[in-house]
Amino acid sequence: MKFRTARIIASLLTAVPALVATVPAVQSRATITLQDQRDQILQQQIAAIAAEGRGRIGVAAMDLDGGGQILVNGDMPFPMASTAKIAVAATFLEQVEKGNYSLDQQFPMMLRVAEKGTFSPEAPLRPGTVMTAQSLMELMITRSNNEATDGLIKAVGGFENVNRWLTRNGIAGQRLDHTMATLVRDDGKVDPARVIDTRTSSTPRSMIALLAAIDRGGALSPESRAVLLDTMTRTSTGKTRIRAGLPEGTLVAHKTGTLSGVTDDVGIVRLPDGRHLAVAFFVTGPEGHAAHAKLIARMMRTIYDGYSTPLGSGPQDLARRR
Repeated sequence: MKFRTARIIASLLTAVPALVATVPAVQSRATITLQDQRDQILQQQIAAIAAEGRGRIGVAAMDLDGGGQILVNGDMPFPMASTAKIAVAATFLEQVEKGNYSLDQQFPMMLRVAEKGTFSPEAPLRPGTVMTAQSLMELMITRSNNEATDGLIKAVGGFENVNRWLTRNGIAGQRLDHTMATLVRDDGKVDPARVIDTRTSSTPRSMIALLAAIDRGGALSPESRAVLLDTMTRTSTGKTRIRAGLPEGTLVAHKTGTLSGVTDDVGIVRLPDGRHLAVAFFVTGPEGHAAHAKLIARMMRTIYDGYSTPLGSGPQDLARRR
């Protein structure tokens, strides 16, 4: 499989508290660095924007090169919706690395079968159009196609194997418990703004850990990483979310997720100096997707501006930038 184009895109994405001494009976106060102050200010600003929402909102951001992170409800589970497809893609790519599959190999899309009477726990599926794994992944990520996703979930042996991949790579707090067909069929049965459902969920902290593992942690080979991040740069959904909060031309590899009362967007943003910023936004509530998207875009711009500002500028400058 040729990875040349993927490598070119991936190359664009390539990014260029200590113990305090004490005296007897006296404990010094830990030094607060400029980085700490920046993160505290940004976290307060993001929390203030999130507070405008009418449901549960979770946010995480991590500078994968310079250090520092912010978390708002960082350890609270949120519905992943289609952001779960990142882990599905990574699980399949691991099988390619092991030689079990190739991206040229053909697999069927899996289509939902109409049910009569009592629904089964999992929506029944049948094989549909056959295409290469590369094409299935392209549809799954860039267009968020559910039938293509269920085709790859079946190819890797079920969503249980996606969870095993997450566990092997140290990603705690994220799990997949449904096919996409079942997730869509059962959408709306739980109010995500009021009820915490841990099925097919992720915490914001866990999502940026996944993104970091893919981008920097060695969870995938360089070729697989290039394929996945290249594909994520072509995401066509959610243009009013993360992308709307970034300056024109900013390179971003991301994946959206949408369900009833749920608007998500997660990804890796390239900062002006080449650093990589992992971000995750999970928004729930009754306002609707358009209102959720505006919140995401505002939070994204605040985070982007904050992490783009040189630390030497001083925290007072960050506090003025909203």
